[in-house]
Amino acid sequence: MVTNSQHISQQFENELEDIRSRVLAMGGLVEQQVNNALEALMTGDNELAREVMALDEDVNDLEITIDEECIQIIALRQPTAGDLRLVAGILKTITDLERIGDESVSIAKMALNLSEKDRPKKNYRELQTLGNHVRGMLRDALDAFARFDVDQAMQVAREDQAVDSEYETIIRQLITYMMEDPRAVTRVIDMMWSARSLERIGDHAHNICEHIIYLVEGKDVRHLSIEHMEQLLDRKI
Repeated sequence: MVTNSQHISQQFENELEDIRSRVLAMGGLVEQQVNNALEALMTGDNELAREVMALDEDVNDLEITIDEECIQIIALRQPTAGDLRLVAGILKTITDLERIGDESVSIAKMALNLSEKDRPKKNYRELQTLGNHVRGMLRDALDAFARFDVDQAMQVAREDQAVDSEYETIIRQLITYMMEDPRAVTRVIDMMWSARSLERIGDHAHNICEHIIYLVEGKDVRHLSIEHMEQLLDRKI
C-alpha cells in the first residue's frame, strides 16, 4: 500500500528530475549558441550569427521557467539538506548558462561586424583555438552536471587557467597587429571583444563546476584556487 507521504515524496522527486532535465535542455541550447557563434566568427556566415541571436530568446524563456519552478519548490516543498542544495545549485547554474548565451550573442554580433572587413591571412586561427578550448569546457561541465561528477567538474575547473593564459597571449598578439598596421585597428578591436567573450564563457563554465561541487559535496569552493579545492575535497587530479 502506497502511503500519502510516499506519494508526495515521489511527486517531489519527479519535480526535481523535471527541473534537472530542463537545465540540461537549456545547456544544450547554450552549447548550440556557442558552437554556432564560433562557426559564424570563423566563416563569416551571417545567417548563422543571426540564428545565435534568435536562439537567445528561447534560452531566456527557459531561465525564467526554471527559476519559477525552483522558487515554487522552495515555497511549497520546503526542501532540506541535499535537495535544497540541488535547487540552489540549479538556480546558480542557469544564471551562468544565460550569461554564456549572452556572450555567444556578443560573439555573433562581432562576427557580423567582421564579415564586412578583410579577413587576416591566419583567418582568426588564434580565436579558433581558444574557442575550441572553451566549448570543450562547456561540454564537459554540462556532462559533469548531468552525472553529478565532482571529479570531472574539478578537471574542467582546472582548464580555466589554460584558457586565461591563451586569452592573454591572444591579446598581446592583437596589440602587436594594431601597432604594425593601424588600418586594422577596427577589425582587431572586434577580435579582442570576441576573445574576451570566449574567455568569459570559460569563466562561466568554471562557475558551473563550482556549483556542481556545492550541490554534491555541500562545500562552497567559490574564490578558491584549484589547489585549495583539492585540499578541501581531498581529491587530486
